[in-house]
Amino acid sequence: MRNFQTLDYDDVDVPAGVILFDGEGENARLSLRREGDYIVISASHGPIEIALRPRFLELSRAFRTLQPIEGLQTTRQIGTAQSYLAVGLRADGGLILRPTLVADAFGHLCLNLALTSDARQKLFAWLEIA
Repeated sequence: MRNFQTLDYDDVDVPAGVILFDGEGENARLSLRREGDYIVISASHGPIEIALRPRFLELSRAFRTLQPIEGLQTTRQIGTAQSYLAVGLRADGGLILRPTLVADAFGHLCLNLALTSDARQKLFAWLEIA
């Protein structure tokens, strides 16, 4: 079974253009920054970090079309077959984020993160997604 780390909103570093999410008492952290047509994502837990750089249009389209589906944790994947961000919407409005790196058919590395409903709303407002 997957063990999700719940993150809530922390802060926006306006000069750097970075939004940061972390969990109380947790080592998990999620940072995002817009760079032109891309969103730079840094997801870490302790010393382990997964860095992704999906296209903003793909990310915003996936976020706009999310609907909670009973029985599924994630319903969209943004990226390639080797590195992607799997996302899903919970019935309570929370957002599932699973940044994943795939080695080959033998295995993958993934962080299981969940934003609270309030944190998801902050993220969508920061990304200017209705």
